[in-house]
Amino acid sequence: MNSLPLIFVQLNEVNFDFVEHYVRKYNDLPSFARVLSTFHKMETRGEEAYEELEPWIQWVSAQTGKTYAEHGVFRLGDVVKAPDDLVQVFEALEERGLRVGAISPMNARNRLKHPAYFIPDPWTDTPADASGFSTRLSAMLRQTVNENASGRISASSVITLLEALVYSFSLQGTSDLIRAIAATRRQPWTKSLVLDRLIHLVHLKLLRRQRPDVSFVFLNSGAHIQHHYMLNSEPAGAGSRNPAWYVPADADPVRDMLKAYDSILGDYLELQKSGARMVIATGLTQVPYDRVKFYYRLKNHFDFLKLIGISPVRVLPRMTRDFEVEFANEAQAVQAAEELAALTLERDSRPVFGEIDRHGAQVFVTLTYPDEIKLDDALLRSNGDRLQNFGTMVAFVAIKNGMHSTRGFSFLSPNAPVPLGLGEPCHVARLFDVALSIATARS
Repeated sequence: MNSLPLIFVQLNEVNFDFVEHYVRKYNDLPSFARVLSTFHKMETRGEEAYEELEPWIQWVSAQTGKTYAEHGVFRLGDVVKAPDDLVQVFEALEERGLRVGAISPMNARNRLKHPAYFIPDPWTDTPADASGFSTRLSAMLRQTVNENASGRISASSVITLLEALVYSFSLQGTSDLIRAIAATRRQPWTKSLVLDRLIHLVHLKLLRRQRPDVSFVFLNSGAHIQHHYMLNSEPAGAGSRNPAWYVPADADPVRDMLKAYDSILGDYLELQKSGARMVIATGLTQVPYDRVKFYYRLKNHFDFLKLIGISPVRVLPRMTRDFEVEFANEAQAVQAAEELAALTLERDSRPVFGEIDRHGAQVFVTLTYPDEIKLDDALLRSNGDRLQNFGTMVAFVAIKNGMHSTRGFSFLSPNAPVPLGLGEPCHVARLFDVALSIATARS
């Protein structure tokens, strides 16, 4: 590792107003307290239209230096379809002679010529770097994340998980990870934190082995836990808690998440003490949701489509409720979009897939039905046929708790030069310039 490497930690959507609340009230977030007291804080803003305020849009802005109006990447995974001249920060850094590593950057494509390492996010169809370990880890992340709602983990993923545990072993870090796995029995909301802890340990090992000049690591469990459990957090207040069957009334999953992230940040702060520069950024943030909304995910997208007479070439599961379907030709895509749009829940006649976006032979679909789906609920098709027991075909994901806010938070370590002309608040796209400026600074 060079004398002044840059570590860019992407804490997706974490609300630092909540962090400040817990830091003031308790004494168990020392790493966050240090960041708040010693790092340079800057606020960012994303897009204003709510449908454009998605993390897979905002992180493309941060990684390309362009607003949504300029880059036009709207869907998760669609960065691979972007024009060749859409340059990401990873390539821009490499072109300046720096070695770059990245683990799970959201909606980013791997176009590096000689990456120190590159492991893509679980939803974007882009290759990992050439090493066998990175390829296996990428496949494991894709399988476990996309099939998390059904609780399925393949045999090959189990083997890769064990390999990653051995590869990333450290006495303290691995002990913390094992304790986190044990905690999921009584705190099921911490399951996503297990994966983030593993990603972090692998990242630390790669940092030390490959010694990149710049490294990016994306952690998503904060966004996941806020989306699903924010109403049980202290800063959200007691006005609209989640039902007890969903999460115990005395539980605070957001605080549990921040404690885990505090431990992770502590490892990076130790590297910062040794000279590494740091940027911590959230991209955007979340605020409490103002109504009850259930999230469901198809257990097996391909089998469900075949059941209703749709024959795709390929199905690409995306985050939570979304999936993308590819067909052999445009005519099949048109017919499939019409069939999906016509599906309604029999008992209230409301559409199940309320967001359908077709482009050529590809159809992007979101399961939007907002209320509880019962096991014996039936679907009505466009021809009047009934599809029974739809509830057995979907997995309950969560009750929505957090909604996106355009406000974002970024923190620059004291040894990282603040780029000139950086006004506040600035568009999240300016994080591209921040990374380039700090990474290429000589002192």
